[in-house]
Amino acid sequence: MTIDLKTLTISKVREMFAKGTLTSVELVQAYLDQINLKDKDINAFREVFGDALEQAKAADDLRKSNSTEVNSMSLLGIPFAIKDNMVIEGKRAGASSKILENYISAYDATVISKLKKAGAIFIGRLNMDEFAMGGSTENSAYGVVKNPNDLSRVAGGSSGGSAASVAVNEALVSLGSDTGGSIRQPSSYCGVVGLKPTYGRVSRHGLMAMGSSLDVIGPIAKTVEEVEEIFNVISGQDRYDATTLSDENVKNAIEKSSNINLEKLRVGIVPELMNMGGINPDVLKNLNDGVEKLRSAGVEIKEVSLPHIKYSLAVYYVLMPAEVSSNMARFDSIKYGGKVEGKDLLGDYLNTRGELLGKEVRRRIILGTYVLSSGYHDAYYNKANIVRDLIAEDFKKAYEQVDVILTPTAPSPAFKIGQNTSDPIQMYLEDIFTVTANLIGIPAITIPSGYIEIDEASDGVSDGSLGEKIKLPLGVQFMAPLCREDVLFAIGKKFTTMIKG
Repeated sequence: MTIDLKTLTISKVREMFAKGTLTSVELVQAYLDQINLKDKDINAFREVFGDALEQAKAADDLRKSNSTEVNSMSLLGIPFAIKDNMVIEGKRAGASSKILENYISAYDATVISKLKKAGAIFIGRLNMDEFAMGGSTENSAYGVVKNPNDLSRVAGGSSGGSAASVAVNEALVSLGSDTGGSIRQPSSYCGVVGLKPTYGRVSRHGLMAMGSSLDVIGPIAKTVEEVEEIFNVISGQDRYDATTLSDENVKNAIEKSSNINLEKLRVGIVPELMNMGGINPDVLKNLNDGVEKLRSAGVEIKEVSLPHIKYSLAVYYVLMPAEVSSNMARFDSIKYGGKVEGKDLLGDYLNTRGELLGKEVRRRIILGTYVLSSGYHDAYYNKANIVRDLIAEDFKKAYEQVDVILTPTAPSPAFKIGQNTSDPIQMYLEDIFTVTANLIGIPAITIPSGYIEIDEASDGVSDGSLGEKIKLPLGVQFMAPLCREDVLFAIGKKFTTMIKG
C-alpha cells in the first residue's frame, strides 16, 4: 500500500492501526523504503537496525492478541529513530566517533526502557556531531548530515540526524539531546518541532555525557502534540539518575508559577537580544511577524529586561568545555572503545585519543582542561558560575511579568556546508539564543515559523532577480519557567495554528 509519510502523525497512525487500515510492519517498511531512497543524500542514519521489521511484527501480533497489556502501551508500533549517543541493549552506540566505533551496549538508557514499555519500535541510530560537540553535524566522524531543504547546507547540530530524519520523512519521530541548543537549532534549520525539557525532568541515564549540568534528552517531531506525548512518556524521576526531579520537586516548581493562565498567556520579548547585532534581517522580520500575529490573536506582548543574558554565550563556553574535559576522561583506551597502541601506557592514551577523537572534541577538552587548571579555575570557572546565577535571577524576575519568553531559535537560516568550519567563533555564535535555557535549566521549544527565500545565484536573500530560489525554514523559540512544559505546549499549539492560518 502507498502511505503518505508527509502527513502522518502519531495520532493518525494510532487511528489507522485501530481501523485495521495500517499495520506496524507496513509502516516500518515504508520508512525503510524512504531511508533507502533518501539517506544516501541526507546521511541522517548511522545504522538501520536489522530487526526493525521483527519489532514491528511483534507489535502487530500483540495488538491482535487483545491483551490487556496493550491498553497501557500508548506508543505500540510507533517507529522511533534514536540519536547515536543513547544506548540500546544489544545495539551499537558510538556518538558518531571512531573511538566508539564497535561499542555494543549492555543495557538500555532509561528513555529507551520507557519507550519500550510504551510499545515503541526502534528503526535505527542517527548521525550527530561527535560526542554532541558541534552545531552543524560537520564534526561527525562519518560525514555531515545534509539539510533536506538544500543539500548544500547543514542540517544543524549536534542532533542533525534527529531533525533531518523527521523532516525528510525517514522517521516519524526521533530523540535528540540538547546541551546548548542541539535539539532546537537543527529542528529550526530543518523545519520541525523540537523540545528541550527542564533539566532533570528526563533521565540522562544511558546518555553519553557531554556537559552533565547542561545535557537534556528531548523529542523531535512534526507537531507540538507529538512532542508533548513523547515528553509525557519519557519524563519522570529515575533511581539511576540522581539529578532527576521527583514529583514533589515538579509540583513545587509549578506552584511557584501558579499564576499562569494557559488560556491567556503573556509573551515577553527581549530588547537586549534583538538589538545586539549579527542577526539575519529576515530572521528578525520573521520574529516580528510572529509577534504581530500573536498580538492580533489577543496575546499580551511585553518587553522584559534580561541585563545579563549578553554574557550567556561566554559563560556557556567556559562551563561546557570544563565539563567536557571531565566527562571525556573515561575514554582512555582501557575500559571500552577503540585503542591505538603506543610504546607504553601513556603512549596508548596519547595515540588513542589523538587519533580517534576529532578536532573539535580535542579542542574542547584542551579548553576545558585549561579552564579547570590551577591558577585559572577561579578566574574562569568560578566566575562563570557566578554569572550563571545572575542570569537565572534575571529570568526569575522576568517571569513575574510574563509567562513565556520569545526569541528566534537561531540568528540565521541553515548555512552552507563548510562555511563556518574554519571559524569556530562564528560557529559558536549560532548558539546565541539557545544556550541560556541550558545554563539555567528552563524548558524551551522551537516551532516552525515560516521560510526565508534564498537566491542561489547570489547565495543571499532573494532580490527578485531571475535565478533558482529555495526556501529555508526558520523557527522561533519559546522559553518557560522551570517545569512549565505545559506552557510551551499551549503557546506552541496556538502559534502553529496562527502560522498555518
